Amino acid sequence: MKNKKILVVEDEESIRKFVKINLEREGFTVIEAETGEKALEIAETEDIDVVVLDIMLPGIDGFQVCKELRNKYSTIGIIMLTAKSQDVDKIMGLEYGTDDYMVKPFNPLELVLRIKSLLRRIDANKPENDEIISYGPFKIDKYSRQFFKDGRHIELTPTEYSIIKLFIENPGKAFTRDEILNLVWGYDFVGDTKIVDVNIRRLRRKIEDDSKNPYYIETVWGVGYRWRRDHNLSGGDYEK
Repeated sequence: MKNKKILVVEDEESIRKFVKINLEREGFTVIEAETGEKALEIAETEDIDVVVLDIMLPGIDGFQVCKELRNKYSTIGIIMLTAKSQDVDKIMGLEYGTDDYMVKPFNPLELVLRIKSLLRRIDANKPENDEIISYGPFKIDKYSRQFFKDGRHIELTPTEYSIIKLFIENPGKAFTRDEILNLVWGYDFVGDTKIVDVNIRRLRRKIEDDSKNPYYIETVWGVGYRWRRDHNLSGGDYEK
C-alpha cells in the first residue's frame, strides 16, 4: 500500500487536514483539493489511485466530479463522503460510478480500512499473464483489464470489473449478496448489501440488451445473483 496516491477532495480544510494526517500515517501519499474543478485538474497530471470525494463542494458538486472522473479514468477508485444519511445520496453516488461511500462524521480508521480494501480490489484485477476469458459475446482481457461485448469495449469501474469477472469465471453459480460483498469488497468491508444491488443494476444497463429484462445476470429470488449458464454459449473458454 506504500506510495499509493490518494486525492482528498473536501472544501472544509479541518476535515481535509484531518483525513490527510491519518492517511499519511498509513504510508499513503495524499494530495488535497478544495474544489471539484481543482480535483479534475489534479487527476489530469497525477497518477491517482483512490479519490476520497465529498458530495457538497463549491462549484461543481461531488456527483459531477465522480461522473467526469469515471468517464475519463475507469480504473481510479472512488469513495464518496456525504454529510447526509439518506439512502438517496448513497444510491446516487453509486449510480454515478463511486465504488464506496461513507457518511460524515466518520471514524478515520474505517476510512483507512475501506481505502485499503478498495486498493486490494484494484490490485487483484491487475493480471499476472495475458489470459483472455471468453463467454458467448463477452470477452475479458485480463492483461489490459478491458471488457468487451461483441467486440465493443465497455467501460467498467474497478468494482464492476471484479463482479463481472467473478460471474463469468463461475457461470451458473448462485452467489448471495453477502458472498459477493466478501469476494469483491473484502471480508473487512463495513456496509450493507444495497451496494451490491446498485452495482448489479448498473452492470445490467451496460451489458444487457434489455436491462429491465436481464438475460445474462439472473436474479435468484431469496438468494442473490448468478451468471446464466447457457449451453448455447461458449462458456468458460480461456485463450492465450
